[in-house]
Amino acid sequence: MNKKLIKIAIVGPESTGKSTISSALAKHYDTVWVPEYARYYCEGLTAPCTLQDELNMFYGQLALEKSMEVVAKNNLLICDTTFLTVKIWSDYQLGETPQQVLDALKVYEYDLYILLKNDIPWEEDPLRDFKDMGDYFMDVWRKELKALNANYVEVDGLLDDRLKNVIKAIDNHLLHLSCNKTSEI
Repeated sequence: MNKKLIKIAIVGPESTGKSTISSALAKHYDTVWVPEYARYYCEGLTAPCTLQDELNMFYGQLALEKSMEVVAKNNLLICDTTFLTVKIWSDYQLGETPQQVLDALKVYEYDLYILLKNDIPWEEDPLRDFKDMGDYFMDVWRKELKALNANYVEVDGLLDDRLKNVIKAIDNHLLHLSCNKTSEI
C-alpha cells in the first residue's frame, strides 16, 4: 500500500527566505523540493506580465510540482511556494485572476502551509518589486489561506532560528498525522 505523499508549502511575501528554507528542508528530511517556477519564467520576460503570463506560470508550477512528486522521498514533498502566488500577484498587478487558477484552488491541497513572516532583512533581487509592502502581502497571504481553510502555521525568526521553527512546525504536523493514523488502527 502506497502512503499518501505529504505536501508542505513554504509561502509568504517576497524576501522571506522561502527558497533557502525549502532547500534546507529538503536536505533535512532527505527529499526533494519544488522550486518556484515563476522565477525561471519571469527571468525571460521582456515586457510587463500579462494574464496569459500568469496562466503560463500557473501551469508551469503545477507541471513542475507533479514531476517532483515522482522523485520525492520519505513520502514528503517540500514546495517553494504554490500557484496561490499566481492568484495573489494577478489580483494585485492585473486586478483579476484567470478562472483556471480559481478553479484549481478548490482542488489542489497541501497538507501544511508554512507562512514565513516578513521579519528578516530584505535582499535585493532583480525579480523583486515590493520592498516596502511586506506587511500588506502578509495580510493578503493570511486572508487567502483562511479563504482556503488551509492548515497553516506562521513562522518568524532570523534564518537559523527560522529554519528551526519551520522544522519544529513540520515535525509537529508529522507527529499529529502519525498519531491520527495509529488511533485509526
